[in-house]
Amino acid sequence: MQLDSKHVREALPPLVIAILAAAGLMVLGYNAQAAEVTGNAALGTDYVWRGSTQTQGDATVQAGVKVAGASGFYASAWGSNVEFAPETHASSELDFTVGWGKALNDDWAVDVNAIRYQYPSTTVDLDWTELNGTLTYKSNYWLSLGYSNEALGYDADGTYALVGAKFPVTDTFRFEVAAGHYFLDDAVVARDGYTHGLASAVWAFKAPFEARLTAHHTDSNAKAIFGGEFAGSRVEAALQASF
Repeated sequence: MQLDSKHVREALPPLVIAILAAAGLMVLGYNAQAAEVTGNAALGTDYVWRGSTQTQGDATVQAGVKVAGASGFYASAWGSNVEFAPETHASSELDFTVGWGKALNDDWAVDVNAIRYQYPSTTVDLDWTELNGTLTYKSNYWLSLGYSNEALGYDADGTYALVGAKFPVTDTFRFEVAAGHYFLDDAVVARDGYTHGLASAVWAFKAPFEARLTAHHTDSNAKAIFGGEFAGSRVEAALQASF
């Protein structure tokens, strides 16, 4: 989620650049036989990220591709349309990720990555980078943490925590729930963070397609930070395909 104005930021920390470069080179170093290429695409009634709309409630078209090696290193690219404040002229988002993910045993899996959020259509600097880690238990429960020293594009720290679970009902139908809190610098935004939650019903009616209906809710802090038209309660639906 990007806010209406941005502070001037320094260059990316050398550590982040080193992580991006090293992981990217390891992924690209795999030969074609060892690499797995997957993709996804979605049509949605809204693009909601961490509780707030990225399209002001308008429809969205999204697509992504991922290349992964046998050792767990991967790189991915993903894109969507967006609509922020008019003065930003933001109309598209491109996310580039490099990371490593692996099953630790039959129950636990881990994923760590660096993601670069870019908005190529803007006339102001909205781009920023985040480091993330996710721990998953039995493929149904997860805890994620994200950190950036330029959170939401500002020159300030932000830490995001998310817990979630999915509950299969049948082979083709499941429920998913998640709750997150974003710790932010109140010297930069209107509050020192906000909380949000979501609940989804997912129907995998025919491979590789699934339909998703999700209800989102944020606390009043999110409305103070992003504005009532971006945060609050909303419902969005999506048709997704993975290949």
